[in-house]
Amino acid sequence: MSQCPTSADRKLLDKALKRLDKLHKLSTDPRLALKNSPPYLPELMSETTTLLTEIWAPYRGTVMSVPRGDEGEYLRIHIKHLVDKAERAVLLFKNAREKMFEESSSFRRNLTKLSLLFSHMLFELRSMFPAGRFQGDTFRVTKTEAKDFWRKAFGHKVHYFEEGMEAMALKSTVDLTCNDHISVFEFDIFTRLFQPWSTMIRNWNHLAVTHPGYMAFLTYDQVRARLEHYRHRPGSYIFRLSCTQMGQWAIGHVTNDGNILQTIPQNTPLYQALIKGFREGCYLYPDGRDVNPDLTSLCSPTQKSRVKVTEEQYELYCEIGSTFQLCKICTERDKDTRIQPCGHLLCQPCLTGWQISQEEYQVPCASLSPPPLPPKHCVSPRPSPKPRSKSLDTGTQNMALSSLVGGVSWQGPSESVKKRKKEKRRDNDKDAESRAEDWSSVSPTKLESDSSL
Repeated sequence: MSQCPTSADRKLLDKALKRLDKLHKLSTDPRLALKNSPPYLPELMSETTTLLTEIWAPYRGTVMSVPRGDEGEYLRIHIKHLVDKAERAVLLFKNAREKMFEESSSFRRNLTKLSLLFSHMLFELRSMFPAGRFQGDTFRVTKTEAKDFWRKAFGHKVHYFEEGMEAMALKSTVDLTCNDHISVFEFDIFTRLFQPWSTMIRNWNHLAVTHPGYMAFLTYDQVRARLEHYRHRPGSYIFRLSCTQMGQWAIGHVTNDGNILQTIPQNTPLYQALIKGFREGCYLYPDGRDVNPDLTSLCSPTQKSRVKVTEEQYELYCEIGSTFQLCKICTERDKDTRIQPCGHLLCQPCLTGWQISQEEYQVPCASLSPPPLPPKHCVSPRPSPKPRSKSLDTGTQNMALSSLVGGVSWQGPSESVKKRKKEKRRDNDKDAESRAEDWSSVSPTKLESDSSL
């Protein structure tokens, strides 16, 4: 349990409230002509003041409440950095003087950035104190994997960043409020922005570190102003963090008729939205540049996929009489190759045979349907050849190019397990021979009918 706010902390609160009031007066100067669109500084100052007064009320009377969890520490850190940013904003007005009223001046751009920081801090405060009561210790991280990681790695502890360029760049992205601390709220926003969890750091590197279309601390109006320079080039685009829907991206782009639109992709990772937009001709030139980064690698798994079966799973297949390990084309050899993109498993000789003689081997296109299974212990190790159809000529050639390129190694059970399986096969030799005789007595017409079922 953290310490109750001290008298020094309460003095900081009073100082913060005075600075917020000063900023409200400065930002409502008619000469400033601020647009009433997020982040609107006068509104941010009023709402922050109201929420702070409500949150700190239990600690300003003669009898103070007991803080919940690390509430006291959080309030201490928050109020310290709020005072710091408020003083920076007041000083900015003082140094800018008349130039603050020039919309294109560097002072106005710095004021906009500070406004975004105040907006982020207000969003965080609302999330940590819903209805004015601290819920930081029970804050619900949206993504399951991110939630498990946060609770396991940190819990209620403080974790310090290691030195290093990547670590510092990562910290600057996650630290939305720029106060040298990462709250569970900021962590939740970051994991939603750069989802999915399994490739999050890779996504962040491609989308925030190296992508020319990424813009930090930009507003809706600034995006429009930046894209004005590229109205002559439809397909120009940039993207930013939405300041109204935290955890979402906002993508601005120039349409074919020269208009500027901004959209927020819903329920989809940013890289997928950018790839789709590129294919549709919407997102072609990041910040007006000629080269658009290829993000298709983010759609691939981080490691080469392998199919792995444990000994226990394999034993279970053996017990139920499954032919999981056997190639479904010849039913004689073990599977050792996977074909792409359908994912079917078969043995190398059957794959080679299919490539040599496409008329005899029919590999299905549909990734959800299993390879054709000939009758077990059939006299012929291959399926009965089917007459070549003109309608299938092109499809067969395409399959040879797409489905069979780039075989992936398949990792099966250990040799000891395979040996036990072979021993079980020998025990059933007599039964197998009798079944083979039964199948050999079936006419070819009847055989084709049965296999089609």
